[in-house]
Amino acid sequence: MLKKRLSRLLFIIFIGLAPFRMSLAQEIPASNSIPLMEYLEQLQERFEIKFSYIDEELRPINITIPAAVSLEDILTAIRSQTQLAVKRLNERYYTITTSTTIDICARVLDNFEENNIPGASIEVLESDVAAVTDMDGSFSLTNIPRKAVLRIRHIGYKTKFVNAEDLVRKDPCKTLLMSLNYQQLEEVVLSQFLTTGLSKETDASIQFNQDEFGILPGLIEPDVLQTIQALPGIKSIDETVSDINIRGGTNDQNLILWDGIKMYQSGHFFGLISAFNPYLTEQITIIKNGTSARYGDGVSGIINMETKNAIEPQFFGGAGFNLISGDVYGQLPLRKNLGVQFSARRSVTDFLNTPTYSQFFDRAFQDTEVKGGSQGTDSEILREENFYFYDFTAKILYDPTPDQKIRLSFININNNLDYEEEVVNSGRRNISALDQTNLSFGGSLESQWSNRFKSRLNAYYTRYNLDAQNSIAGGEQILFQNNKVEESSFKSMGTYELRPTWHWSSGYQFTEVGITNFTDVSQPPFISNVKGVIRTHAVFSEVNHASVDNKINATAGVRLNYIENLGTFTEFIAEPRINLNYKFFKAFQLQLLGEFKNQTTNQIIDLEQNFLGIEKRRWILSDDRNLPITRSKQGSLGIFYDKKNWFLGIEGFYKLVDGISTSTQGFQNQGQFNGEIGKYDIKGVEFLINHKNQYFSTWLSYAYNDNNYTFEDITPSSFPNNLDIKHTITFASTYMYQGLKVGLGVNYRSGKPYTEPVEGPNAVNTNVFPTTINYQEPNSSRLPEYLRTDISAIYDFQLSPRIEATVGASVLNIFNKRNILNTYYRLNEQDEIETVESISLGLTPNFSFRVNF
Repeated sequence: MLKKRLSRLLFIIFIGLAPFRMSLAQEIPASNSIPLMEYLEQLQERFEIKFSYIDEELRPINITIPAAVSLEDILTAIRSQTQLAVKRLNERYYTITTSTTIDICARVLDNFEENNIPGASIEVLESDVAAVTDMDGSFSLTNIPRKAVLRIRHIGYKTKFVNAEDLVRKDPCKTLLMSLNYQQLEEVVLSQFLTTGLSKETDASIQFNQDEFGILPGLIEPDVLQTIQALPGIKSIDETVSDINIRGGTNDQNLILWDGIKMYQSGHFFGLISAFNPYLTEQITIIKNGTSARYGDGVSGIINMETKNAIEPQFFGGAGFNLISGDVYGQLPLRKNLGVQFSARRSVTDFLNTPTYSQFFDRAFQDTEVKGGSQGTDSEILREENFYFYDFTAKILYDPTPDQKIRLSFININNNLDYEEEVVNSGRRNISALDQTNLSFGGSLESQWSNRFKSRLNAYYTRYNLDAQNSIAGGEQILFQNNKVEESSFKSMGTYELRPTWHWSSGYQFTEVGITNFTDVSQPPFISNVKGVIRTHAVFSEVNHASVDNKINATAGVRLNYIENLGTFTEFIAEPRINLNYKFFKAFQLQLLGEFKNQTTNQIIDLEQNFLGIEKRRWILSDDRNLPITRSKQGSLGIFYDKKNWFLGIEGFYKLVDGISTSTQGFQNQGQFNGEIGKYDIKGVEFLINHKNQYFSTWLSYAYNDNNYTFEDITPSSFPNNLDIKHTITFASTYMYQGLKVGLGVNYRSGKPYTEPVEGPNAVNTNVFPTTINYQEPNSSRLPEYLRTDISAIYDFQLSPRIEATVGASVLNIFNKRNILNTYYRLNEQDEIETVESISLGLTPNFSFRVNF
C-alpha cells in the first residue's frame, strides 16, 4: 500500500478503513468519462477546496463529467453516479466515504510536557461503548458511528469532546491534548516542512520528532545536531557538531539541554559526530529567538533534547552499526507504572580502520601537515593512534499515581585518544593523550493538582572533565592541561489556568557552577590552577494568551537573575521576553520575537598548534576582571505562508552580544592573545521556500548575515566577525516511496574572514622576543567559497512481523571538493612563516544497518 500523502494539511484526515464495496460505487462507462480522483483534483483547483478520501477506494472509479456548473450541483451528480457519501466539513474541506461506521484510535497527552495520560475514560455519547486509555495514553474502538461524539475525561484535566471521524484509525494514531488552550495552539502550527518530523510551532520554535524522521541529504541516521543544520540560520562553519553557530554566535553561546540537564560536551570524534544517541531522543526543540522566561543561559540559541517519556506496555528496542560505531537501545516495562530505558554506543575505531574513519581522522589531524616553511614542501609524518569513544544513557520512568510522574535520567559521554607522531625529515617525535568525559544525572517530578494547576520540579548534576597531555620532541617540553566543570541546579515552576485562553507560569531556579583550569608546563616551568564558582538565583514569570479564533498567540514574560561569585562580585540582571504570533487570512502568519539573555560560562580557545593542530577549547567563568558576563539583545520579525503543498517564510533579525573576549572568539592573528573585551552585532535575513507532494520534498533556503565585531582597544575598532558568512544557500530534495528514501542536497556559502601577514620583508618582526608576525588589518581577507554536495539513501523493510530493518548508505562531498575551512599562520624554528590550512572532509562514504523490534 502506498504511503499516505505527506503533504496533506493537519486538518485533513483519511476517512474509513472498511473495504470498498463495488455495489455502491461502480465504474460508469461513457465517452466523456474521467477517473474520479483526477476530476476531484480539478475541482480542488477550480473552487479552492480540498477533498479527503481513501485513494484505494476511489482509484477504480470513473465518472461522467457532470454538466452542472455550481459546486453543489456537481457534488450532487457525483453522489448520484457513485453512491458515495460526500460530506462538507466547512467552507473548504469535504470528505468522501463509503461506510457509515469507522474504526478509531488516538493517544491522549497533557499539554504541558506532552506526557501520556493513562486511565482516562473514553465514552461514545448516545451509546453504551466506552474504553480507558492504557499506560501509553492510547485507546482504540471499532465500528463507531461516523457522526458519534466522544467525551474524554480524567481527574485533573478539562473534559474534552471530539468528533469520532476526526480520529479515524491511521498510523500513527492522532494525538489529543487535554487542554482547550493547547488545542488552539495545535490548530495554528504552521506545518511540517523539509522532511517528515520537522515542524514549526506557534512560538517560532522548530520541533524535530525522531520517530517521524524521513531523510535529509548526507544523513542515514537522525543525528540530532546534524539535522538541525538543515534549518536556515544554523550552520557549523568548521563542519563539526560541537561548533554549531546559531545566527552568527559561537557554540558556547548555545544552551544544550538533555532531559533538562545542561550539557558541556556535545560531540564525539572531536566534534564530527553527535554525542547523543538519537533512537531514544523523542523530541528536539530548537529556539533561535523569543525564548520562554523559564530558560536561562544560551545568548545565541537553545537546543533542548527530550528522551521518550511514556511507559510502554511492551518491550521495544533496536540495534545497529555503521562504519564508525555500533549501538543498542531499548525500554523494558517492569510494571504497569514502572519502566527502564537504556542506550549504549561504542566506536569501532580502535580495532577497525574503515574509509569513514580514515576521512574523519585526516580531517581532525590535518593541521599537523604544515605548508610552507624552509623547504616549501609538505613534511612527511608517521603516526600511530589509538582512539575510541562511547556513550551510555539510562532512564527510570515511574508513575506513582495517574497525576504524578517521576523521571530519573543518566548520561555518560567519553572520548579517549593516545597519539604518537614522528616527522620523518627531522626525527621529531610528539606523544599526546586526551581523555574527555561528560557525566550527568538528573530527575523531575510532574504533578497535576487540579483542572487548572500543575507543577514541575527538576534537579540535576553535571560534570565535564578534559585531561590533555602533550610531550613535544621526546619530552623536551611536557604540557598537561585539565579543565573541569561541575554544575548543580534546581528548578521549580507551576502553570495556572487563569481563564481558558489565559495561562500564567512562574518559578524559581538556583544554579551553582564551578570551573577549574589547571596547567603544568615543564619547560619553561609554569604551573597555574584557577578555580571559580558562580551561583545564580533566578525567578521568572510569564503569561500566555491564545485567542479562541486562533488568530493570536502571545507570550510575555521576564526573568530576574541575581548572580554572585562567592562575594567577589554580584550582579542583578532583568531579562524581558516577548513572543507574538498573529494569523491573518487563511495561510499567513506574522511573528514578532524579542529577548534579553545572559550567560556566565564561556569557552576560551587555545592556540591551534598546542595539541596536534586540534582546536582545544576550555570552559571558563565570567569574573569582574578578565571576562564580564556576556549579555545579548535580539529582536526579529517574520512572515510565513503555508497553503496546500507550499511553505514560504522570511524573517529578519538583529542581535547584539556584549561582553565577549578575543580569547573566546578563536582569533588567530594579532588579537589572539590579548583578551580584549568587546561586542558583536549581527543583522540578518533568513528565507525558506519548500514544496511537497506525495513523494517529493524540495526546498531552497538562503541566509544573509552582516556580522561585525567592535573592540575599542584594537585598531581598527570595528571589523568582520570570525563567523561573518555573508551568504548561505542550501538546495535539496528528498524522495520517499514505500520503504525507500533518497536525499540529495547542495550547500554553498561565501568564505569566512581571516587575517593575512603583511607582504614583503616586514612580515616577521625580529626586533621583539619572541619573534612575532606582523599582520594586516583584522579579518581583511576572505577564504574561497564553500561548496559541498551530499547524497543519502535509506530502505526500510520487514524481517519478520515484529522486526523492522533499515539499511542506509551516504556519501558526503560526493564530488570531493576541496573546501578550505580555515587558514592561519605561525612561525617555525627558523622564524619562517608557515601557512596552516584546515580542509573540509573529502569524499566520505558511510553505511548503516539497523533492526528495530
